[in-house]
Amino acid sequence: MRRSSVFLVGVCAAIIGVLAGSRVGFLRSSALPQSATAVSAAGVARLFASHLNDPAGHPNSLLQWQGKTLVVNFWATWCPPCREEMPAFSRLQERYAAQGVQFVGIALDSVENVRTYHALSPVSYPLLIGGPEGGALARDLGNKSLSLPYTVVINPQGEVRLMQMGALAESDLERILARTADR
Repeated sequence: MRRSSVFLVGVCAAIIGVLAGSRVGFLRSSALPQSATAVSAAGVARLFASHLNDPAGHPNSLLQWQGKTLVVNFWATWCPPCREEMPAFSRLQERYAAQGVQFVGIALDSVENVRTYHALSPVSYPLLIGGPEGGALARDLGNKSLSLPYTVVINPQGEVRLMQMGALAESDLERILARTADR
């Protein structure tokens, strides 16, 4: 009886390992850049026509950033990869601001959670509260599953240069910004 219990535990552990490995492989493959052609000009136009509040309740028109290289990051406080990439985004905002790059974080989260998070971990770019409109914007910009984090880079001409499902490495984003900024 004892031997069969040990065997059963071993089999269960092996199955869990295989399933976990499959999940990690799936997550890695979904983090690959998607085709930027999947986003229509109408989706980008809806983004720039949007008005979202910051955590203090002040409205922000995304139109204020049209004509810049815009990095839009959909995120949430409960999303570990989202929180992990934010310091890199903050550094890149500071590094590329003079070259016309603007980062914007659109939180698919509550105002209270974003306020608390921002007080503890400030960033150098605006954080906006997405609410239901934020989810619709993410879908318009190619994120049909509403997975987070999700980042879109739009050049000054309004063309999508990157759609990234999952965490985005600082070095990868920096390469894109170096090619896209001020073009």
